Amino acid sequence: MNSRRQLQKALIGYRMLIMNVRSYTFPMARLSARLFKNLNPNGLVLTGGMHASIATEEMQEVQEFDKICTGPGEKIIVSLAKDPAAFPRVFPAEGAKSMGEWPRIDRRLWPQPAGWFLPLKFNWPLEPACGWGPGPVATVLTSRVCPWQCVFCNENSYIPNMGRKPVDELIDELNDLDERFGVGSVVIHDSMFFQNPSYLKEFIDKYPRRARKLWPYWAAARADSVRQWPELFEALVKETNWNTVSIGFESGSDRVLRLLNKECTVEDNDFAIDLVNRIGDDMEKVGRTPVKFWANIILAIPGETREDAFQTMRMLRRMKRVLPSISYYAPYPGSVLGHQLIAEGKSLMSKDNYHRFPGSEKTRGVDYAFYRDLLAGKYEKELGGRTNYSDALIKA
Repeated sequence: MNSRRQLQKALIGYRMLIMNVRSYTFPMARLSARLFKNLNPNGLVLTGGMHASIATEEMQEVQEFDKICTGPGEKIIVSLAKDPAAFPRVFPAEGAKSMGEWPRIDRRLWPQPAGWFLPLKFNWPLEPACGWGPGPVATVLTSRVCPWQCVFCNENSYIPNMGRKPVDELIDELNDLDERFGVGSVVIHDSMFFQNPSYLKEFIDKYPRRARKLWPYWAAARADSVRQWPELFEALVKETNWNTVSIGFESGSDRVLRLLNKECTVEDNDFAIDLVNRIGDDMEKVGRTPVKFWANIILAIPGETREDAFQTMRMLRRMKRVLPSISYYAPYPGSVLGHQLIAEGKSLMSKDNYHRFPGSEKTRGVDYAFYRDLLAGKYEKELGGRTNYSDALIKA
């Protein structure tokens, strides 16, 4: 949707609006609910999602939210939609023990896009290419929730973990999608794909043998885990066509990494960078497309010094093949550091302007002018060369 008018048009005539609400979508969810109620006075708005779990009070303040589910809702969503009156306004739910219990998504139920999507030429209901691999793109999940407890996220404090989707089911789903729609590449959108070595070894064994094609894919890892299992990591990259490795490096400063409770060190980051650089060189020598980083970087972290930021940018410059994804730190509710800054009155974000714009100012007391100059390449001497990363803010 590109305008409020388009949104209004899409909401007319429905009896029910179901929304998964995250913190950065809360303002839009609230607006959508109000528009829906104005257009459909007898309609019901059913909500759930992360924000319902971490900021239930904010959800309750929105009168248009008729039902608010806290916790994973996959086991009750059908019952809720069939008989909303059987549920109180706010109620908890429990998730499945394993993603193997989830039925396969019928993607043809998704709305067929129109308007500005049409020139992109992709096979609906798959997705257009987004820079990680050729389209059409199949987005899948094998696991839910990152088990670590970084203070800027900490999602496992309010979303319970669950068993991974069986490897065979994952491959069967991709084969089916390819047969019907033609898969160009895959995005494994797990918060953390590179975990559980036994699962990964099974994937290495079965994916090259059973998949209709060796599709290139995007997936996430951690620098310390790469350092812990380097042979497993290299085998995954080379044997399963893991061509875009997303790593949350966050910072090149040990001091800042400790502030973030990242449980990674600069040595871990350097090891992962050197390994991927070397694997990419090896692949190029034999005529293969080299593996590249999708490097997640956080700047403007409260307490970060200029030297900390310089160390981070020097680290980024060491990556031979990289798609930088840089954002300014955001104090979201639900995270430990976010709660602290909100309580101290230092957050510039609120229930009225939660968002995911990576380059906006989000915390009081941070010298954002310095960071804008840093990304624009104005500290050439300190960084050992001039590099402009301003465009990387739009990728976060």
